[in-house]
Amino acid sequence: MSALTIRPLNTGFVPTNPFQYHYHHSAAPYLKGIPNEKVALPVFTYLVEGGDKLLLVDTGMAWTDRANEYHHPGSWQEEGQDIEAMLAKAGYRCEDVDIVVFTHLHWDHMFYAEKFTHAQLVAHKREVDFARNPIPLYYKSYEAPALGVESPIAKLHFLEIEGETEIIPGVRAFETFGHSPGHISVEADCADGDSYICCGDSIFVLGNLDPIPELHYNITPPGRFYNIVESWKSIEYQKARAKDAGHLLLCHDERMLKRIEKCPVIGAGRRKEV
Repeated sequence: MSALTIRPLNTGFVPTNPFQYHYHHSAAPYLKGIPNEKVALPVFTYLVEGGDKLLLVDTGMAWTDRANEYHHPGSWQEEGQDIEAMLAKAGYRCEDVDIVVFTHLHWDHMFYAEKFTHAQLVAHKREVDFARNPIPLYYKSYEAPALGVESPIAKLHFLEIEGETEIIPGVRAFETFGHSPGHISVEADCADGDSYICCGDSIFVLGNLDPIPELHYNITPPGRFYNIVESWKSIEYQKARAKDAGHLLLCHDERMLKRIEKCPVIGAGRRKEV
């Protein structure tokens, strides 16, 4: 029986406009109660505990000055929210982490990666290739040298994967392209008998799961994507693969802030016997 659990760790906040990032413009007339102004979304990483190796999904966002100047103005990381401090609150050091799986290599998912000196760093081959040489449109996302800064991943080595891949027993990575060229999600079989999917940004907000019957949409597509066809299919696939929306763990999920107040560790408990 699995002993795995998942600990969400919030590494800061990024303000984004829902109709530029969260939802495709075609959906706007059919969405009610969505503000047409910036909303500060959290930036979660997920620590998978209880396995034969300590595994972290993403390393989170940069500190306030870096985030505000080079990425999204108004972004901030409160004192003690960097991934090193968040791990310390859970009783770990960066050096204790055995494996870091990156859903993708955008700036708010890979900062402080160089601190994980004992960890195997895992990312999809397509993602690593693009992150090393992005087109100018994505210079800010990946911190290309043209910006005058050095990306945390510049000198790091990755185990490059493709297809569905077992990372450790009970944990799998699978392809969820669309938000970025080589985006992956990470699924963990937990102690409560259920499987949970760490989705990164392949599902930007839970509202992306909602259908829009008037448009014949079976989901609500996001507004931020690299390839809308791949993004659409990745959302469909994960919606079908997960038990329900509560088993999809998003990076930028506002509701997770309240969820962890009641349940700081996800997936704990015993498997129900039939």
